Amino acid sequence: MAHAKNHDYHILPPSIWPLAGAVGAFTMFFGAVLWMHGSSPFMGLIGFALVLYVMFAWWSEMVSEAKIGDHTPVVAIGLRYGFIMFIMSEVMFFAAWFWSFFKHALYPMGPMSPLVDGVWPPAGIETLDPWHLPLMNTLILLCSGAAATWAHHALVHENNRKDLKNGLILSVVLGVWFTAFQAYEYSHASFGFAGNIYGANFYMATGFHGFHVLIGSIFLVVCWLRARAGHFTPTQHIGFEAAAWYWHFVDVVWLFLFAAIYVWGQ
Repeated sequence: MAHAKNHDYHILPPSIWPLAGAVGAFTMFFGAVLWMHGSSPFMGLIGFALVLYVMFAWWSEMVSEAKIGDHTPVVAIGLRYGFIMFIMSEVMFFAAWFWSFFKHALYPMGPMSPLVDGVWPPAGIETLDPWHLPLMNTLILLCSGAAATWAHHALVHENNRKDLKNGLILSVVLGVWFTAFQAYEYSHASFGFAGNIYGANFYMATGFHGFHVLIGSIFLVVCWLRARAGHFTPTQHIGFEAAAWYWHFVDVVWLFLFAAIYVWGQ
């Protein structure tokens, strides 16, 4: 009884995962720098594998904590605030690429004067038509977000586990479809990453968004597997809620990318 829990907080035991994650990230990025300077990519791959292992092990522990009831309402508030802060950091990450794109679009640097000789898009760049494949991808991603909302509504308001799983798998399929179309678009673009600031901004902004779509799709797949295992309830579903927030964030970022880079950027 002396050790009985009489509060709503979750006192975490000592964990190796923060240190292991830091070591893995340092090894991965240090190895990537060495690889860019002509060395073997072996060190970077080792770090990448360690990061993946830490992610799997750490999040597996969090799933176990949720199953045994450690995610009390007070703890859930902290988890939500933490994820909101993470999304805000992602907003600032993409803000940097938008800043770079608008800066070079509004003040393209020429050999003499940025306003007289500058041309945007740079001469020789054939921009992509936003009203074909990019528009189709926009509709696909919006439908995927709607499917995630359907799944959330089915769980919270109806406790309908069938619609929860169907909505999640539909959202994942549409996300994969989006990624495939993005890869097809890249393979048929008339400009590359190197050699011009337009291509560099385009591929960094849309490429990082594509990476987030991939991560979000994995996030939703994990939620689907957990839904099949019966982990979520109408009142306890922090993991799924975080995945839905992340997926809607990906949707909103794409809308800004489509409007700014594909439409206005022409």
